[in-house]
Amino acid sequence: MSDTAKRIPEDIKTAMKAKDSLSLNALRALKSALTNASIEKGGLGTELDEGEVLAIVRKQIKQRNDSVEQFEKAGRGELAATEKSEIEVLSRYLPAAMSEEELLKVVEQAVADTGAAGKADMGKVMKRAQELADGRADGKLLSGAVMKRLG
Repeated sequence: MSDTAKRIPEDIKTAMKAKDSLSLNALRALKSALTNASIEKGGLGTELDEGEVLAIVRKQIKQRNDSVEQFEKAGRGELAATEKSEIEVLSRYLPAAMSEEELLKVVEQAVADTGAAGKADMGKVMKRAQELADGRADGKLLSGAVMKRLG
């Protein structure tokens, strides 16, 4: 089991003891998403590797970002604030983000590894860049950097 996946049940217990309902809700949703992914992968009890766990954490954060956007459009500031707080809780499980300089190096390495010549090779380069970034770069930033490079 990945280190991150091991931390979550402990953090749920801590949140329960502290009566921190916001963290508890976010962590329970994350644990549920991890359980569902485990079942999809190979049945209940199938272990997820660290990359898969981090991808699920990112997906949960993305869902909450989408919710924040919708709540703000609808004038529901209190709900948007709750979602933002849950994003902060979930963000603790992600590794430190790459600097812009590191991101550009990863893109250059991915282009060199794939032998990409233009925008037609975007898919190959993105796949390699995501492998090299190892979950430390936001997909949109990575995609933008690759597009600019293949430009």
